Amino acid sequence: MRWLSNVRLPEAMPPGGSPRQWRVGLDALQQIPVVEPRAPGSCAAGDDWQGDWLSPAGIDLQINGGLGLAFPELTPRDLPRLVELLELLWRDGVEAICPTLVTCGVADLRQALTVLREARESHRPGRCLLLGAHLEGPFLARARRGAHPAQHLATPSLAALQERIGGFEQDIDLMTLAPELEGAAEVIAALRAQGIVVSLGHSEANEQQAATAFQAGVGMVTHALNAMAGLHHRAPGPIAAAALRGDVALGLIADGVHVAPSMAVLLQRLLPQQVVLVSDALAPYGLADGTHRWDERPLIVAQGSCRLEDGTLAGVTLPLLEAVGRLARWSGDAPLAIAAATVLPRRVLGDSRPIEQLLLGLPLQETLRWSGDGTDLLWQRAA
Repeated sequence: MRWLSNVRLPEAMPPGGSPRQWRVGLDALQQIPVVEPRAPGSCAAGDDWQGDWLSPAGIDLQINGGLGLAFPELTPRDLPRLVELLELLWRDGVEAICPTLVTCGVADLRQALTVLREARESHRPGRCLLLGAHLEGPFLARARRGAHPAQHLATPSLAALQERIGGFEQDIDLMTLAPELEGAAEVIAALRAQGIVVSLGHSEANEQQAATAFQAGVGMVTHALNAMAGLHHRAPGPIAAAALRGDVALGLIADGVHVAPSMAVLLQRLLPQQVVLVSDALAPYGLADGTHRWDERPLIVAQGSCRLEDGTLAGVTLPLLEAVGRLARWSGDAPLAIAAATVLPRRVLGDSRPIEQLLLGLPLQETLRWSGDGTDLLWQRAA
């Protein structure tokens, strides 16, 4: 067996503690059958990783498209381009995504889910895996809709839900809605009964309304602090309600625009096991800056940020792992930043295994090796 020694894993450290050193065994197929801590002061034989981190690849719970494709607009003729996008995401260190379908017409939604199902069933190695979709809408607060088209927003009801996802329940992993809307409680219960994660987003919910929703099974907050009330000392809002529970994930866009770097660091220091990095990448992901399109509206892309003509912030074109590097640079905490894009998204989807167990059975080439520190964190496919 080949061994890797002096490996670090992106795990939480006790206050005042130091990171553990691990050694990782590789079998003849270069798969990982053993991950074990190294005893303090011991000298382990093997390839010396010099304290680099080992992690699974990234999981992106919120990505809206790329290479010019917007997921809500997918048609069967887009399948070849979709495969190109999945190969690009793999090269960008992303193992799997929840393709995000923003608010759109019912027929378009169902067609997109059909195309995604076909692509999922034809998965091949070397491509990012399509997990169940993330439906961002249409049950959103009109005043907090952001770039979502107003004409396709809907009032929550079981009938409206069935019209959109009937027959596709197994193709959906996550749904964002505004839980304070009339009828939302019944929709939340129906989604949870199907095993679908529900996320609070594009919402006017106050702290108490958010706390009620979390008690009812809402398990995440979509792009925290955007399209919702912020943290205010007299009106704490949904972020405070999530923080006080301790079991609600906070999706974070760490581009430095959606959330100020200092606030991103504050959230992660307060909730180190709850902050989950998402890209929120739009259709121009993988393309050059310039004027692109959001449905029928122009979308202006500059330095990785996407805005409508009126200045409304719509998303980004930055890769998910770019967010890891930025968050690590702001916080100085590389392992937490790595975990936020590779380990913690899996927990949102129900995989609560610790990092060492997540690595077992993986081919080394499907994992990531991270080197440097918080100011200059770099990744590559492990080999």
